[in-house]
Parts: sequence; C-alpha cells; structure tokens
Amino acid sequence: MNETDLEAGEDEPKGSLFAIALLAPLAGALAGALGALFRAGLDQADTWRGVVISAAHGIPLAGFLGIILLAALAAAVAAFLVQRFAREASGSGIPHVELVLQGKAQQGTFRLIPVKFIGGWLAIGSGLALGREGPSVQMGATLAHLIGKWFRCDWDDCRMLLAAGAGAGLATAFNAPIGGAIFVLEELVRRFETRIAIAALGASATAIAVSRAILGDQHDFTIAALAPPSTASFPIYVIFGGIAGLVAIAYNRSILGALNTFDRFSGVPVVVKAALVGVLVGLIAWFAPELVGGGDPLTQNALLGEGTLAGTALIFAIRFVLGAVSYAAGTPGGLFAPMLVLGADLGLGVGLVASTLLPGLGIDPRGFALVGMAAFFAGVVRAPLTGLVLVAEMTASTTLLVPMLGATFCAMLVTTVLGNPPIYDSLRARAQRAPPGVLKT
Repeated sequence: MNETDLEAGEDEPKGSLFAIALLAPLAGALAGALGALFRAGLDQADTWRGVVISAAHGIPLAGFLGIILLAALAAAVAAFLVQRFAREASGSGIPHVELVLQGKAQQGTFRLIPVKFIGGWLAIGSGLALGREGPSVQMGATLAHLIGKWFRCDWDDCRMLLAAGAGAGLATAFNAPIGGAIFVLEELVRRFETRIAIAALGASATAIAVSRAILGDQHDFTIAALAPPSTASFPIYVIFGGIAGLVAIAYNRSILGALNTFDRFSGVPVVVKAALVGVLVGLIAWFAPELVGGGDPLTQNALLGEGTLAGTALIFAIRFVLGAVSYAAGTPGGLFAPMLVLGADLGLGVGLVASTLLPGLGIDPRGFALVGMAAFFAGVVRAPLTGLVLVAEMTASTTLLVPMLGATFCAMLVTTVLGNPPIYDSLRARAQRAPPGVLKT
C-alpha cells in the first residue's frame, strides 16, 4: 500500500461494514417506496390541477378567483406545516442533509417526513415551480438515519445510512440509480469513502427496484435518436457551455436575491408570503397552466424540439423568475427539476439560433436542449458528474456525451473563474447564519 492509499484510509469511517451491507438496502427499499408514492401523488396532483383549471374556465370570474384562492391556500398550508412542525423541511432540504453529515446540524425527527411529503405535495401540486427531488432526498435521508438509530448503530454507521438514503431518494425521484449514488459522493460527502460508496450503491439499487415495481420501468423523458454531431460543431457546444455558466450565475443570484428580499419583510408572516407566491402561481396557471409546477412537460417539449425562438425565450423568462420566487416561499420543494427546464429551454433557444446562423453544420436544436440540461446543472450545482449521469439516465441517450462533456467543462470553468459559489454552498451558509431553530434552505 502506498502513502496516498494510507492517507485516504486514515479518514475512512470506523462503522460496521456488515451492518451497512444489511441496513443500506433496507433503507433504500423504504426510501424507494416513499419516493415512488410521493412521485405518484405529484403526478395525480398535476392531473387534478389541469382538470380543475379547465373546469374553472367555464365560469370565468368565479373560476379565476377560485384558482388563485386554491393556489394561495395550498402554498400557505405548506408553509404553515413547515413553520409549525419541522422548520428544517423548508426548501430543498439538501443543504440541511449536508449540514447533518458535517455534524453542524441535528437530524430531523420522524415528523419531518410527513411535513415534507404533505407540504411538498401541496406546494408542487398547486403549481409552485419546485422539484420533487429535494423532498425525496431529505425524506430518504431522514428515514435511513432513523433506521440506523432504531438498530442502535453508532454515528459513523448512521452517517453512512443518512447519505445512502439521500442518494436513494434522488435515484427514485429521477429514476436514475447511478446518478443517485454519484450524487452522494460528489455533492454530499465530496470525497470517495469506500463504505459510503457501498451503502449508496446498495440503497440506490433497492430503491430503484421498489420504485419501479410501484411506478413501472420507464425513462423520465423520451428523445428521438440524434445523429452524432459533426466535429466542426463541437466548438459551438463549448461556447454554449460558457453561456450556460453565465446564466447559471444569474440564476444562483436570483434565488439568493429572492430569499434576501423575502427576509427584508420580516414583519410579514411566512405563511402570508407563501400565500402571495401562490397568488402569482394562480395567475400564471389561469392563463398558461403548462408553465407552472415541476416542469417536466416543458423539459420534454424542449427535448422534442417543439417551440419557436420567441416562445422558448418567454417560457425561459417566466420560469427563471417563478423558480426563484417559488423557492423563497418557504415551502418544501427542490431545485433540480426547475433547473432541468431552464437548461433544456436555454439549449433549445441557442440551438435554434445556431442552426439558423450556421446551417452548414447540420445542428439539431434538440441536441442543444439535451446538452443544456447537463451544462446548466453543472453551472448551478457544480456537480458535473451527477448532472451528466442524471441526464443520460433520464433520457437513455449518450449520443451527445462528448458535446455534453465539453459544454459542462466550460460551464464549470466560467462559474469557477468568476468566483460564483455553488448554490448549495450558499444555501448552507444561509442556514448556518439563521437564528436557532430556523433553517433557510
């Protein structure tokens, strides 16, 4: 064994590998079941929302007011549940999981799970531009940690189960088992730890097995077979990565700006602020119901190349603002799914422009939508491997892997050189500055 191996091994956790090998798959199975039920509930909520809005248009004035009232009420109740029962359930929850792993915050109790589940269902189901992955990650992490405590594991084992449960939650949210395991190592612990890797793989495997048994085995997005891009078009993808990096910086700042703006109105109850966000969501839902919610249909449309340049730009602008405002509402909900919408629409827009200006390169705008998902994710979160694998698993497409690598490289380079911190680093710092008992994540 060389010196480097010794140094790497010195900091490895001391927990029981046998206990982890048994408990991680159990935790993953339970996290997979919980995440699958959450996802199924959100799918049903999306259907109900569409039916209600369609019916409301039959009674214009009363229907208009009713949609706004319902959205405001749902957001307010979601925020109330967080404030009353589990404040660490606010927002994504991923920064809180990271703080617990670092020993800088207390892990939530069991009641975090129903608050995250019901609050997330109300917030995302009513139309807030939030993702299912945040609640799935935090619920999975909490459940796995509780399993460790129930079996009287020591802290090292509980820590590994916590991380593995988080990865299982992400794997379930996006039907991406490898992405869930990589997320644990790249984002949560930010180093390779053998035992955590084993736990993450075991938990993600059983989580996907259980969730697919409940939801069925299908990819999140479908995309037609894309021809390999020409070598001459590679520089365009790299340049696009730089654009995605700049937009990612703007998006990070918009999220933090929205949070800071809401903080300035400290005299206004959180529930009231959430209700006002619900009013905005209700207004948008009345005129353009497809623009609210997690946004998977918008991502799918971009991957199919549907839409004009003007329409794509309008969707991007609305979702850019709505995503930041929704996150500041203080309800449960993540950032990943809204980021994928923005990345896909940004890519489609750039692809439409590039194909028009450079017709000789044979550029397919759909390819830019696919690449944009990975590049924008990397620019915002600064977890490139997670982004690349997630997109590949969600679309079952690896044809554009090389352009994705080039664009992701440039997005990472731009954001790093310009000194913009990853979004979860910023949210984690906010949480640590918050008053005791309050986590602004």
